[in-house]
Amino acid sequence: MSGERPGRALGLDLGARRVGVAVSDSAGRLALPWGTLPGDQGDEALAAAVGSLAEELGVRTIVVGVPRSLDGREGPAAVAARTRIADLAERLAARHLTVTTQDERLTTVSASRALRAAGVGGRRQRARVDAAAATELLQGWLDARQGPRSVDEDQGEP
Repeated sequence: MSGERPGRALGLDLGARRVGVAVSDSAGRLALPWGTLPGDQGDEALAAAVGSLAEELGVRTIVVGVPRSLDGREGPAAVAARTRIADLAERLAARHLTVTTQDERLTTVSASRALRAAGVGGRRQRARVDAAAATELLQGWLDARQGPRSVDEDQGEP
């Protein structure tokens, strides 16, 4: 946690059917939902889609969620995710993209609650929850890297 701004980053919430996607602003402070990519398309196709999206959005870093258990241990889902993440990192290395991980415990639960509180339910919620979960995990990663902010910075002054 050097306080150095990471630049633009992409957050991924891997799923079997859908991959939630979020993108940060160019200052690396705020994560925003982008949408989803098909999760059942195979690792090569997923890497190609992520690489193209990263290029289009000017992203340098890909942050992928690791589903740890509530006690922090990594079970079978985390092991499977790490295998998929390693494959993704290998495929994206040629594009000079950095792939890193972030604990994604409770991001889907938190995203579902936030959507429900905003009046988004049922099918509309299912369609948005993966991107919202990716936004939560990316925001957590961005927040962990934020250095101390000055009073001037908080007020939007140089």
